[in-house]
Amino acid sequence: MSHPLANVYIFYRDGFRSMTVGRTLWKIILIKLFVMFAVLKLFFFPNYLNTNFQTDEQRADHVLEQIIRPAVPNY
Repeated sequence: MSHPLANVYIFYRDGFRSMTVGRTLWKIILIKLFVMFAVLKLFFFPNYLNTNFQTDEQRADHVLEQIIRPAVPNY
């Protein structure tokens, strides 16, 4: 009697080995994920805390203030 996780691993291992078109699709997916997380982060999500505050204490105070500040209702 084999372990259920081993059965799942064998199922996916055999499935990925027999893929032909799927390999190309996985390559496309991995390239898109790289672009989304690596490239877009560099251009659209600058490190706000490092550019606007000099010390770790200032950064921590700013984050704490943003977390505990009551939300202003939009009327």
